[in-house]
Amino acid sequence: MPEMTFLVEWPGGQRQSCYSPSLVMHDYLTTGSSYPVTEFLALVDTALTEASERVRAKYGTYCTSAMQQLAEIREAAHGVAGTVRVLSMTPQLPAPQGASK
Repeated sequence: MPEMTFLVEWPGGQRQSCYSPSLVMHDYLTTGSSYPVTEFLALVDTALTEASERVRAKYGTYCTSAMQQLAEIREAAHGVAGTVRVLSMTPQLPAPQGASK
């Protein structure tokens, strides 16, 4: 199961490197996009929960690293207003077959 990292910038300029045990984060966030904090939290919660479920389906146990990352993101967002910007997602998804370059 490929894992990934994503780098976000919080209101105020603080940057946070985040982990996901699955590339599923690409289904919820887009590099270069900004999200209101509440929307970002909802998207990340859904994505990391899904990623943890994928790990459970494959290995028989939930991914504690995904849940720890979610807790850290929630803590960083506590009392924060504004938008969160997704600076990077690594690895990037490959371009769809047949897509022009």
